Amino acid sequence: MPKKFYITTPIYYVNARPHIGHAYTTIACDTIARRHRMLGDDTWFLTGTDEHGQKIERAAQAAGKTPQQFADEVSAQFRALWKHMGLTPDDFIRTTSDRHKKGVQALWRKIRDNGYIYKGTYTGQYCVSDELYVDAEPGAPCPDCGRPTETVHEENYYFKLSAFQDQLIRLYTEHPDFIRPETRRNEVLSFVRGGLRDLSISRSTFSWGIPVPDDPKHVVYVWLDALANYITALGYGSADTSKYEKYWPADVHMIGKEIVRFHCVYWPAFLLAAGLPLPKGITAHGWLLFEESKMSKSRGNIVRAETIVDVLGADALRYFLLREVVFGSDGSFSFDALVQRYNSDLANGLGNLASRTLTMITRYFRGEVPYPSHSAQTPADAAIADAAKKVIADFAALFDQYQFSRALEAAWGLVAAVDKYIVENEPWSLDEKKDEESRARLATVLYTSAEALRIVTALAHPVIPEATAKIWSQMGLGDIKKFDLTQLQWGQLRLGTKLGEVQAVFPRADKSAVERMQKMEESGASVVTGVSPVQPSEAKQPMAASTETKPAAKPAPAIPDGKISIDDFAKVELRVAQVKTAERVKGADKLLRLEVDLGTEVRQLVAGIAESYAPETLIGRKVVVVANLAPRKLRGLESNGMIVAASPEGGKAVLAGFLEDVPIGTRLK
Repeated sequence: MPKKFYITTPIYYVNARPHIGHAYTTIACDTIARRHRMLGDDTWFLTGTDEHGQKIERAAQAAGKTPQQFADEVSAQFRALWKHMGLTPDDFIRTTSDRHKKGVQALWRKIRDNGYIYKGTYTGQYCVSDELYVDAEPGAPCPDCGRPTETVHEENYYFKLSAFQDQLIRLYTEHPDFIRPETRRNEVLSFVRGGLRDLSISRSTFSWGIPVPDDPKHVVYVWLDALANYITALGYGSADTSKYEKYWPADVHMIGKEIVRFHCVYWPAFLLAAGLPLPKGITAHGWLLFEESKMSKSRGNIVRAETIVDVLGADALRYFLLREVVFGSDGSFSFDALVQRYNSDLANGLGNLASRTLTMITRYFRGEVPYPSHSAQTPADAAIADAAKKVIADFAALFDQYQFSRALEAAWGLVAAVDKYIVENEPWSLDEKKDEESRARLATVLYTSAEALRIVTALAHPVIPEATAKIWSQMGLGDIKKFDLTQLQWGQLRLGTKLGEVQAVFPRADKSAVERMQKMEESGASVVTGVSPVQPSEAKQPMAASTETKPAAKPAPAIPDGKISIDDFAKVELRVAQVKTAERVKGADKLLRLEVDLGTEVRQLVAGIAESYAPETLIGRKVVVVANLAPRKLRGLESNGMIVAASPEGGKAVLAGFLEDVPIGTRLK
């Protein structure tokens, strides 16, 4: 009997078109769902759109449309983008659908019949942007988003939220993994311990919502309406509840940190009031922010996921977001960083390893996986096998904790190890010797490299499904979606497997890729839908961005000969790094191979300082690194950055350093 797994995104508010912030959450859930399918779990992945509320009604009026027309258009944009990106949700719920309306009304009746709803009036402040009741003075800004609140006086139905304060505190303390990460759990716990007031759960001053059962002049408060999607999509309140009985409770609700209160306080309380099971866990990630120094601040618009997909492919966006951003924390996005990561990890990393390994097997062994000779094995072969076994275990443990960045770092550590292994064993030289011993060694080196490539490809498939499916097929292994990830172990690559046609999966991107993406953003037209972006206020789940009006252009000041502008200097990213590994490069008297910790990642550098420093003297030393330099190859090793040193005429290099302690990763300005 397969284990069931149910994962949900938040449903996205349709007051604005989808952007990269929405894609971030959905990609994370899609990746998790894909991995669980590979593990053989009975997986259900839900996403959708939240289409009711006063903000939608006003946005539709501003656009000269009915609320339903407005919701239909924006919801269609979400569905089109998810399809364009190759995402694999099992269902897409809309809160304007009949199945959802019936389920919400059934939930309302259940809570009401259990004695947790009563009628009253509400006078106070309301934030239309967040659809949130606010405890503030008239005219005060919303404490969450900073926008002006409105004074509301209307008849309402109230939910007895205060009755669940003690139960919620017990839930958070007895089940600490119910809310992750811990920082969010502590925020929620502090909020609830501060005291809960009963919550207004209906509106009677506008009509765009689900009618309250038996009192149609009221509509259900948008958050009770929206949160119920997780069960209404499974058939709760309908004649067929088989999916609800099979998949509920959800294993994880994935949300952005700004909607933690609704999901971790209101939603459990609604379910407790209805006597329904609670979800097993809620995971909140951080925001995806613009790095203003590298993006056009004056444009004020948000990055569209389709821009990246159409230039670099969906895998590039998926990999960047999950590798670059520590899940749970805020992350920064720029086109420059995207292209740099794409080239270093995908084009020069996994893509290069696949191309060189499979090409050599095609060239030297007629495209068939060779036999690794036991007599030709060395400790280096065993080291790769041991590293692969460790990566399999580490990747699974980290992924299960949603530490995507560290899991991918571990997998790409194996890629780097195999690259080094190939360089040191020189299969091209072994082929030239033509003797039996060299032939056996060549077969062993290429089998070991191919098997490590297979391991990384299988592990990375949920993250970069398109490229890994191509590599898997080129290796002659068939359909990767049929592979049972629970059986992954070293040594499963069958001897004599016939390779397919070898083709590059990640062509290297040049600087024009950044320019093309920037121009596509400036055009403002959607590649997916062919319409201009909807222009109401920010989405319910924001991606931080400036909305300043673009000022008139000013002529650039003249710069003296030989000088650079501050903008030129700002392009160079200098960071503090600590040397973790240092060793001489075989056959190169001046070069050292270094692995340096930049705080968020460990990188390989090749530096010409071997005549100035013994490798062992560098371990633990803090150095300055140019972190955004395009990768280049030196003696077959990829150098991802440059170490900063002074080189006196005729003297030895002297590394830049610090007299005082500076944290790793600090940027020099």
